[in-house]
This record gives sequence, structure tokens and C-alpha cells, in this order.
Amino acid sequence: MHPESDAHQNDLFGDLPIPADAPAPKPARARTRTAETDADRVDDRDEVIDAAGDDDDESADGDASGASGDGAGSGKVKQGHRAGIQPQPADDELLALAERLSPRVWLGTSSWSYPGWQGSVWAGRHGESNLARNGLSAYARHPLLRAVSIDRGFYQSLTASQYERYAQQVPEGFRFTVKAPALVTDAQVRSEDGRGKQANTAFLDPRLAMQEFVAPALEGLGARIGALVFQLSPLPLAMLDRMPEQLDRLHAMLAALPSLRDVAPEAVVAVEVRDPEWLTPDFVAVLKDTGARYCLGLHPKLPTIQEQLPLLRAMWPGPLVCRWNLHRLHGPFGYEDAEKKYGEYAEVLDPDPETRAVLAKVIRATAAAGHPAYVTVSNHAEGSAPLSVRALAREIVDPGAA
Repeated sequence: MHPESDAHQNDLFGDLPIPADAPAPKPARARTRTAETDADRVDDRDEVIDAAGDDDDESADGDASGASGDGAGSGKVKQGHRAGIQPQPADDELLALAERLSPRVWLGTSSWSYPGWQGSVWAGRHGESNLARNGLSAYARHPLLRAVSIDRGFYQSLTASQYERYAQQVPEGFRFTVKAPALVTDAQVRSEDGRGKQANTAFLDPRLAMQEFVAPALEGLGARIGALVFQLSPLPLAMLDRMPEQLDRLHAMLAALPSLRDVAPEAVVAVEVRDPEWLTPDFVAVLKDTGARYCLGLHPKLPTIQEQLPLLRAMWPGPLVCRWNLHRLHGPFGYEDAEKKYGEYAEVLDPDPETRAVLAKVIRATAAAGHPAYVTVSNHAEGSAPLSVRALAREIVDPGAA
């Protein structure tokens, strides 16, 4: 571990432009929300198919997990591939990238149930439901895909046994980023179209956070946890006007959570937000006081990655957690537009080399300082998450080559 010092903070991101006197980016100017913009939809849709699936179902081939029955800590992965799903053989460049990538860097995608990844992750064509249930073990054999984000728990809390089935399908060195349920992280109870119906009395409830998320994840995933992420959905305007209250509530919940170190020594609790009003020195103080990390959220609702760098510097030193969610060109409510444009997510249609270059520099600095970097990418970032991961890995190991 490197001791915290001004020198480390000043050198952390090399020549990237970081205002020396800004511990965190300034909130965006006050917004007015119409009835339409109040309908902040659940904006991580990568696991809709998986969320609809039932992990307890058994196919004609046997247990849907594809596991051999050994527990989350055994390190054994069943080699027979469920429902005929085989990984795409790696080419020489992919193998070389994986060899050069630091073992402190875990790159992955948001879920894995996409037929359009044929040729990059899957050898052959498979349906979404089949991939959601049976594709993880093949996904985990991709040389660069050392992590994955499980987002389905945002819609409904998962049990320890469901988490364990995931853990059984991946090798010991694999890491999961897991999203907490909306039951705890959304200040509103929402209708099916995403509109807030009423206040959620369970928002940031410490007991429910432990019962519905942290405890089952620890039991089921064990040492394969990378980051447990509390993604805080957009707050209603009345709550944004009382941010000290929200910060106190967040502090109380984080302070009540147990340490993850005994079970998962490198795991972290992280907080991701959708309102820039959170991004203040007081927010940094809450995270540092409770031992949590800021989850770098790359999303049009937040400042650019360059503008978020001062907050990362204020949190230095420590692990990096990042979720690259949506390309900025689609705007803050652009998930549907992205889905229509990107189709089956088979190719990069909107490359974002600027974001990729800055993110790669942060990842390199984090790993070089001896800290883990857990970074997952959505299909909506550039059009195809596995290809974005490949391009990001290339930028990490060979800056500027692209």
C-alpha cells in the first residue's frame, strides 16, 4: 500500500487536467423536472432477460447452473458446457493482451445474455434465455473477461443459493460486481413505467441492506466478490433540496455494514449515484469515514469522466470501481435510443476514445499503486461491451496505440 500524500495525489493521473483546488466536481445547475422527466426509468436494462429467468429451473440437461456441486470457495469449474454453449476461441492478439494486463485489473461486462456476442464471446448462436442461465461458464473463459456485473438483483433480491450458483461457474480469480436491490437504493416506489408513485420508506435502511443484499452475497459469492454497489436512483426534487439529510442517511447505512475482509479480502462496498448533487466534499467525507468507495459512474446524468477525476483524487489511495453505463451522445434518458441503434450489440458503433483513454489511465495508476480495479462496461457504452473491453485493455497496456 502506498501512503496517502500530496505527491501521490498530484501524480495519480499523470498529465490529465485536474483542478488543484477542487476536491469534487460541482453539482450541475438546478434542474426542473416535468412529469415526463420524473419518470426516471430503471436505466440498467442489461439484465431484463436474466431478471425474468428462474435460476431454480432445471433444463433437460440437468441443473441450470452448469456447476458440479462444489461450493463457492472450491475453485472448481465444471468443464462441460451447458446447453452446448462454447466459448469463442481466443486469437493471438487477445491472448497477448490478457498476458500483458495487470492481474490487479478485472474487466467485464454488464451481464452476459446476448446472442449478438457470437464470434467475440460465444462460438455459435444461442438464445438469450439459454445464455442467461447457462452462458456464464463460457463467458468466464474469455481471456479478458475476468469480471461481470450482476444487475438482476436490482429488480429483485437474490438469495445466497442463487449467488452460489454463479460462483460455481467461474474460476477463483474471477470477480463479481453486484448491484443492490432497488428496495434499498431507490427513494421512490415506482410503477412499471418507472414513474415514482410514493416515497420508499426502506430507502437506505441498514437492516434491509444487510438482509436483502450484503449477507446473501457474502454467503453465496464469498471471495469472488469484487464490489457490492449501491446505485442510488435519481432523487425527487424535494430530497435534492435536503442533501444533508440524505448524506446522514447514507452514512448511517454504510456505517452499519460489516467489513467484507474476512470473507472477501479485496472486496469493497461502493456507492454509485445518478444525481450530480451528491458529488460534494461532504459525500467524499461520508465514504472515507465508512470505508466505502465511490463507484465511478460513466453516464450522461453525471459530469464527464474528466470532471469526476477530482473526486477520485480526493478518495485516493484505494481500489477503483467503475461502471461505464451509457454513451453521452444518447443523453440522460437515452437507453431506449441506444437499444434501438445497437441492435444485438455485435459491433462498436459509437467509439468513445476520449473516455476510454482517461479511464485506461486511471486503471493503470490504480493497479500500479497495488490496488484492484473493478471495471464493467455496458453494451450501451459504445455498442458492444466485449469489444469495448478489448479496446479498453489495448489502451491500458499500450496507451495511445489506437
